Amino acid sequence: MSNLLEVNGVSKKYGDFTALNNVSIAVPKGSIYGLLGPNGAGKTTLIRIINQITMPDMGSVFLDGTSLNTSHIKDIGYLPEERGLYKTMKVGEQALYLAQLKGLSKAEAKVRLKYWFERLEIGDWWNKKIQELSKGMAQKIQFVVTVLHNPKLLIFDEPFSGFDPINANLIKDEILKLREDGATVIFSTHRMESVEELCDDITLIHKSNKILDGKLVDIKRQFKTNTYEVGIKINETSNLEETLSQKFQVSTANFKTLGDELKLNIKLSANDKANDLLGFLTSQGEVSHFVELIPSVNDIFIQTVKNN
Repeated sequence: MSNLLEVNGVSKKYGDFTALNNVSIAVPKGSIYGLLGPNGAGKTTLIRIINQITMPDMGSVFLDGTSLNTSHIKDIGYLPEERGLYKTMKVGEQALYLAQLKGLSKAEAKVRLKYWFERLEIGDWWNKKIQELSKGMAQKIQFVVTVLHNPKLLIFDEPFSGFDPINANLIKDEILKLREDGATVIFSTHRMESVEELCDDITLIHKSNKILDGKLVDIKRQFKTNTYEVGIKINETSNLEETLSQKFQVSTANFKTLGDELKLNIKLSANDKANDLLGFLTSQGEVSHFVELIPSVNDIFIQTVKNN
């Protein structure tokens, strides 16, 4: 898969403060790419450079194989964390204005807005003023004007902020559909559960430096510890736990079940097989729970940041 966006060795300083230090990322075409990091890590600076709001001190940026330039403005849709709608303007009037700034004719903008307003069930908002809308309602308008011109690259910074669970799920599905239709997405958020659901690749920036990147599935594989969460119903708990402890690293697990099982975390060595462990456990009692503990993005985020 070729890359739509390549950022090569980008650095940016503001006075004595280094916002980005030699950061490189490669965003594959047709992917959802998670841009992660604690507050103040440098994510917003990188996004501003990609949007040509500010320029890097060093490094280069390429979009679809061409050095980033002003002609690429029409190829990027940006939903910032701090929303930028004019509160006293009517929704339809503002959406048409913003669409024309992205190069759409008024007639084409009306056609596309009609499609999106019907799709998101917001058609009766056309003559409302932004200040009459809730935060979540205004967020829907902002989402529409971000995607309206069908850009190659979409950048969403905390896109679910202000949404209830139903509308957050609605926008999540729309982002996935945009990816299916060929868009490439950079997704910046502190909601790690959304990263789990959406992202193919991630980069983690901390204190201006990139400290982790790659395909999410490969990163999870790198961080897993070969540990299994086990629930088993037996008459005598102590003997089994003692037997297991002679061969494996065993600790008490804490997960919810409907029964009164013995709950353990069992860490296997590189030479141990999960099937052999499961076979032994089933010979000792009724196994009600047997799950490999795959590290979550949240766990990986916290562990990596602490280690750096």
